[in-house]
Amino acid sequence: MITINPIDVLLWTLRRNEKDVVNLYDSLSPVMQVATGGSMLNFGYWTKHTADPISAQKNLCEFFGNLAELEKANIAIDVGSGLSSPAIFWRNCFDKLNLYCVNINLKQLRFSGQQNNIEFINSTSTKLPFADNSVDRVLALESSQHFKPFKNFIFESKRILKKSGILALALPVTRSNNSIRNLGILKFTWSSEHYNVSMIKRLVISSGFTINEELLIGNQVYVPLSDYYVKNRDFLKKSITQRYPDFVEKILFKSILKMKKASEEKIIDYLILKCKL
Repeated sequence: MITINPIDVLLWTLRRNEKDVVNLYDSLSPVMQVATGGSMLNFGYWTKHTADPISAQKNLCEFFGNLAELEKANIAIDVGSGLSSPAIFWRNCFDKLNLYCVNINLKQLRFSGQQNNIEFINSTSTKLPFADNSVDRVLALESSQHFKPFKNFIFESKRILKKSGILALALPVTRSNNSIRNLGILKFTWSSEHYNVSMIKRLVISSGFTINEELLIGNQVYVPLSDYYVKNRDFLKKSITQRYPDFVEKILFKSILKMKKASEEKIIDYLILKCKL
């Protein structure tokens, strides 16, 4: 049984500095692994043919990789790489691609062990250890919602990208006021920055990028994921409570219900951007 102090979790969520984010993921990312049966830590991209979270997560990785034109790239950086499963997925799809997984969480970097054509770098997203104009792609798949100041990450991406390079982002966002009245329990359990769509686009454009593609796919992320959890809650609850106290699953369930409602009411969404210099 994994011991979790609710006060610690609340403080980590409210402060959300880099150390807090590491602590949150070390404590709670196994919930995602238990719930999905895999090691990808994203919400997934659900289509009418998607039956389970792992398939949805692979869909998102495939869609994101194609959007970023990884088949044309030589060097790509996955910033906030989690347990490195997306990078391994892309490497298997694009065998000529050289990937660098950048993560401030050293424990996560060590999770997958050594991989061909993948280097693991323990660093922050706002000070990327790469030379100017040296990489083809900067990827942030459901990670940049944690980066702050967000503009520093965008500036660093611009610095290290070649002139022909692509910055690709996929992240949960808000579309309206992110007050506790609108977000409810998500205000406390959505353990990242609550960035607004307009703010993200404004910072990207003002930093010198052009947005070539923009998609809001929240209706294919939050609602089907919520429906899957509700439909399979008995099984998932049993699996989660074997490792975590009961209150963790109860809070997770309430958050998932609120996530669906907030998505349907267009309070939250899921933004994907393809950006070029």
